[in-house]
Amino acid sequence: MIKIAMIGAGSIGFTRRLMMDILAVEELRDTEFRFMDISAENLEMVTNLSRKMIADNGLAATIVPTMSQREAIAGADYVFCMARVGGLEAFGYDVEIPLKYGVDQCVGDTLGPGGVFYALRTIPVLLDIARDMRELAPQALLLNYSNPMAMNSWAVRRAGGVFYVGLCHGVQGGHHLIAQALGLPPDEVDYVCAGINHQTWYIQVTHQGRDMLPFLYEAISRHPEIAPREPARLDVLKRFGYFSTESNGHFSEYVPWYRKRPGELARWIHPDNWIDGPTAGYLNHCRAMANEYREMYPKWLSGEAAYIHLGERSSEHGSYIIEALETGRTYRGHFNVGNRGMIPNLPEDCTIEIPGYVDRNGLHPTYVGPLPEPCAATCRASINVQRMAVQAALTGDRDLVKLAVLHDPLTAAVCNPDEIWAMCDEMFEALAPWLPQFNGEGRTWGDIPSPNHGALRIVHDAGDWRPSSLSR
Repeated sequence: MIKIAMIGAGSIGFTRRLMMDILAVEELRDTEFRFMDISAENLEMVTNLSRKMIADNGLAATIVPTMSQREAIAGADYVFCMARVGGLEAFGYDVEIPLKYGVDQCVGDTLGPGGVFYALRTIPVLLDIARDMRELAPQALLLNYSNPMAMNSWAVRRAGGVFYVGLCHGVQGGHHLIAQALGLPPDEVDYVCAGINHQTWYIQVTHQGRDMLPFLYEAISRHPEIAPREPARLDVLKRFGYFSTESNGHFSEYVPWYRKRPGELARWIHPDNWIDGPTAGYLNHCRAMANEYREMYPKWLSGEAAYIHLGERSSEHGSYIIEALETGRTYRGHFNVGNRGMIPNLPEDCTIEIPGYVDRNGLHPTYVGPLPEPCAATCRASINVQRMAVQAALTGDRDLVKLAVLHDPLTAAVCNPDEIWAMCDEMFEALAPWLPQFNGEGRTWGDIPSPNHGALRIVHDAGDWRPSSLSR
């Protein structure tokens, strides 16, 4: 029996999805899950629903709900983080305050003012999880799903002192979109994707050994369902020759070209769905769906509405990583790890998203080589922001936060320096309850050495790879 802590388990849909993915593995069906959340209501709902799913499938798995993070982590083999620090209230400030200054974000969870301030309040929570893991579960692997992935991962690798990997499903989503556009089964489309999280590039796409990159633009631009929803991504594909992982809404806010003139916004977004890029699209979607779980809860609990069945395994990496570490069955996925020369034309210390393999010995990255220069240049602009934001989050340096936002590509295309300083001051004031390191509480973090593999066979940077052989 393995023990898995899920921090932020009140994310009712995602928690149940990950749990059922793990329980789809025969060897893991007696797993003990520790659900932890700060919301008693959400914790009760997700616990009751998950226990029903376990009972309905006749499984030996158990659930221990708790509002104590330390209780959840003590003795765990794996720790998932799915927390959204500040919830919808803070999310609203991330998007609506910058909009007053002309910075139009669709999602605001990765870069831009929203992404920077999201990192500032999430990094302390992740480092608190890491602190508890060092004391109570020093051989556990932290699998993080919380955004902004690149900045959070960078901070944990620097100051967490735990085994860590950052996970996202953007690569899988883009792969399925490419296969759909080409009219091919996804399992016949092979690819290599690399870059930084949410700006990862399909630098190799093949079908039965044939290079499909020359056909991507025509295939996607002619597809009647995909093309209308992806104008910004298509424009970059046409100019760069490479397709990026993220949705049109996500991608359009990471670069300075598509959201800086309100009169042109309609050219680059589709209004029907938040992923297509409308102003505050994801925030509005989350607000509209805020009560869905309360409304659906009695239907799920009674069995009137089905949600997730055993064996309906998603493409989320988490369960496959655990399966590989526990059983030795090899898994290939794309992971957020430290750059150690795998992408030579990106900085050595940044967080990259690249292919890797997992087996019983740990997680092993693959060498990618240099990115195509336009792709690398776009990534480097974001990495400059990430580096300053991470350093500011660890040290409580307000001026460095403002300098990070000053260098954000979209913000720089819209605001002058005085406007950026005023915007950041307003965000600091509104988000103060979630920014302990900036409120005179003296909470700052220095670098903590990564776990030492010693004589183990794994030779990669210790902060990224976890040898399951030490866990029990």
